[in-house]
Amino acid sequence: MVLSIVIAAVAAYLLGNLNGAVVVSRIVAHEDVRTKGSGNAGLTNFTRNYGAHTSVFVILIDVGKAVAACLIGGLLLKGYGHYADGVALGGLFVILGHDFPALLGFKGGKGILSGVTVALMLDWRIGLFVFGIFLLAYALTKYVSLGSVLSSGAFGPIYAVVHWGEGWFPIVVGFVLSALIVWMHRGNIVRLVKGEERKTNLLGKGKKQ
Repeated sequence: MVLSIVIAAVAAYLLGNLNGAVVVSRIVAHEDVRTKGSGNAGLTNFTRNYGAHTSVFVILIDVGKAVAACLIGGLLLKGYGHYADGVALGGLFVILGHDFPALLGFKGGKGILSGVTVALMLDWRIGLFVFGIFLLAYALTKYVSLGSVLSSGAFGPIYAVVHWGEGWFPIVVGFVLSALIVWMHRGNIVRLVKGEERKTNLLGKGKKQ
């Protein structure tokens, strides 16, 4: 079982290093998205600089790698009766790989897109609920960061309430992921408080002031 845990964690972390924004920006523009705009390797910065028409490929990569990591973890630990723990393990390490990618100089994204996918893999009902929080916050304010912070911050507590007593590891992972993604947005939170955060049009290229 220990070997399966190690394989699941390493595989998920390496998948996390496959950053959609970096890969697609190099293919479509022959440059690194991290040299543009905010310097972040995430969907928001990608869309601001390259437009929504190619961002779908970023979404496919970041969602796909999270699904793959969770499935690998779940299947490797399923034989030991720990499928949910395996999904949580894969989810945790794919986000760590996305946020802190060793193959990309530890300069990654903030993990919200992959994080929502992990939430869906752990419990699709809760995943849809927190995604709804993101969509509502974004629709009302056009602040991607606000939607990201509210949705990710809500996931851990909600998951714990719904699944309390069913196993401690996924609950711990839920809180860790919530805290990690909120922490990765700490700069955005400061700018939101100061009224300096940029709004984003996710359906097209360019920024809203």
